[in-house]
Amino acid sequence: MSKEYIVLDLEWNQGYPKTENSDIPFEVIEIGAVKLNGDKEIIDRFESFVWPTVYNRIYFMTAKVTCISMEDLKGSDRFPEVYRRFMKWCGNDFIFCTWGSMDLTELRRNVSFHKLTPLAKGPLEYLDIQKLYSLEFDDGKSRLSLEKAVNILEIEKGDAFHRADSDALYTAEIFRRMKKRDLEKYLSFDLYRLPGTRGEEIHAAFPTYSKYISRGFSDRRKVLRDREAASLKCFYCGNNTTFHIPWVSVNSKQYYAMGKCPEHGMMRGHLRIRKNWDGAIYGMKTIRPAKQGDEGELRQKEKTAKEQEKKLKKMLRNQSHQIQKNNDDAFS
Repeated sequence: MSKEYIVLDLEWNQGYPKTENSDIPFEVIEIGAVKLNGDKEIIDRFESFVWPTVYNRIYFMTAKVTCISMEDLKGSDRFPEVYRRFMKWCGNDFIFCTWGSMDLTELRRNVSFHKLTPLAKGPLEYLDIQKLYSLEFDDGKSRLSLEKAVNILEIEKGDAFHRADSDALYTAEIFRRMKKRDLEKYLSFDLYRLPGTRGEEIHAAFPTYSKYISRGFSDRRKVLRDREAASLKCFYCGNNTTFHIPWVSVNSKQYYAMGKCPEHGMMRGHLRIRKNWDGAIYGMKTIRPAKQGDEGELRQKEKTAKEQEKKLKKMLRNQSHQIQKNNDDAFS
């Protein structure tokens, strides 16, 4: 793991319907960060407002949540100057930490809009403290708000929430209380930029599951036909399994499968089909050892999928018959 942690939080503004810019729907107006050393000791802090370039008035919900006004932003540098100063402050050997998944995406979008040096050519590794909190203190699946997590851990509250500097500090304090071993192996990946080639695709192994992130495709069917995306490999040895239940879906966005490894037994796969901000379609797949009840759950999904397919075919036949009948009536 990197020598230092940069715990980052942003506040951003947006346009009203007639003024929204699709290239930068959320414009950063405040950057807050806390720097921790390898022992998770706070060694420095960064905070700066950002004078807007695109939106010259504060959106009403932004003002309500953050209490930031245009008057607060007066005298601040524009984003390129603040960003360069911030990256110099970060140093050379660090990993970003955020509460949730949005901050780095919006930071990278702002960087791209201003044509600055990108943080990464493709996916960017970081630690999602919100996810790690769930793995440490909760069920590993739920995602609590920052304020609720602070209350549960009985962290002393000083400054208000929904401000970049204070939220970064609260996030850092939560991170400092995490003691589980191997927790930081559960990296997250910001996907503002997808892998560009097959060789750049993400293959990550975590203590309890593996993750694969594909490059971008033009449509969903190409993802499903891709040999790597459609494979189901053993979590332990990485060899292809023999499908026990082929990929099945009930909504065309999430697919499930089970396969058997001769040496390590049953594996369960979960493939999500997603669309990136630029329209590219990609697959995000997780594989883990199957547990009791998985086969029954997937068999039910398989049954539901077949029933849906049967209903769809019947509906299409009825529509075809109705169209033919209408045509016959028109010429009779």
